[in-house]
Amino acid sequence: MSDTTIYHNPACGTSRNVLALIRNTGEEPQVIEYLKTPPDRATLQRLIAAMGITPRELLREKGTPYAELGLDQPGWTDAQLIDHMLQHPILINRPIVVTPLGTRLCRPSEAVLDLLPRPQQGAFAKEDGEAVIDAKGQRIARP
Repeated sequence: MSDTTIYHNPACGTSRNVLALIRNTGEEPQVIEYLKTPPDRATLQRLIAAMGITPRELLREKGTPYAELGLDQPGWTDAQLIDHMLQHPILINRPIVVTPLGTRLCRPSEAVLDLLPRPQQGAFAKEDGEAVIDAKGQRIARP
């Protein structure tokens, strides 16, 4: 079994790119489609702590009930924000990747490269055609 896990939404281009970058190392990660199988409270709290972020920093606004729930208001406690994420998993930003090198919200998708214990095995371009990895498996430098 893989020691890499991705909390994945197959409808999200960034999530698909991150999964493809993981697979480009030859690794087949454990894929958790978190909208179908949401994390429980303890798991979500553990992921937030491992990322070193607050629950608010994990909230996704776009395409979610964020505004309707009034989550832009400052008075929400961390526990209340986690409650909302558990009730509406679409509020959990993605993808979250867990490897032996750490846990991170991988936005942009290249953020996953710092978490992967194995090197890229070949060229890789994102779905939009942007080249990320060259033919030698090396990260392409951005200006």
